[in-house]
Amino acid sequence: MCTVSIFYKGNNDFVLTSNRDEAPNRNALSPDFYSINNTSLLMPKDEQSGGSWIGASDRNRIVCLLNGGFKLHERKPNYRQSRGVVVTDLLTAKDIETTIEAYNFKDIEPFTIVIADWDTGLKFFELVWDSELKHFQKLPLETKIWSSSTLYTEDKKQARRDWFEDFKSEKELSSSSLLGFHKTAGKDNTNFGVVMDRGFVKTTSITQIEKTNATLEMRFLNLNTSEKTSKIFNLVEAVNE
Repeated sequence: MCTVSIFYKGNNDFVLTSNRDEAPNRNALSPDFYSINNTSLLMPKDEQSGGSWIGASDRNRIVCLLNGGFKLHERKPNYRQSRGVVVTDLLTAKDIETTIEAYNFKDIEPFTIVIADWDTGLKFFELVWDSELKHFQKLPLETKIWSSSTLYTEDKKQARRDWFEDFKSEKELSSSSLLGFHKTAGKDNTNFGVVMDRGFVKTTSITQIEKTNATLEMRFLNLNTSEKTSKIFNLVEAVNE
């Protein structure tokens, strides 16, 4: 949940890839299907909390979380609600824009959320909660990368954006090449490479979601165990169930 890229393929299709940076002993369960609020979800689960940082739903939506807002914040001992609950609330919402407008973000730790919604035509959104104000905007259908403000200073974020721009200029963008970027960019830099390892925190998994017509494929690589899994979410079948 700390490095995210999105690539618009055209024809309402895209690829979203997320690297999760966490404590090394905080494991995740491979993606599986769940039913929440009469909505079918496909997502990996945090083994400790039971929540998730990324998921897809039969509301024709993907939601992906990064910790932190625009800058590093001082954590409070306790918060009213987990950020993971925001993820599932947005995945199961009937209308994403109405839900965000009415949502109570008070006393939730700052976060950034990337949303792809294609219920009425594909739209990309960015939602940032900075502990005081929400900043919600529709994004152009363009390729973009984000890095978590809790782990990466602005100069490190810019270095990663520069790596991404170099990568885009040298490689043909595809799910495969993007997965390669998320595995290897800045590979000699354990401090802020896209796969990072600072000892107390490291990249523990990579999740990629590719939309092709009405089908999603979620690929998951557990870097702690080297386990690779893939799940197909047929949204036409899910909506008709």
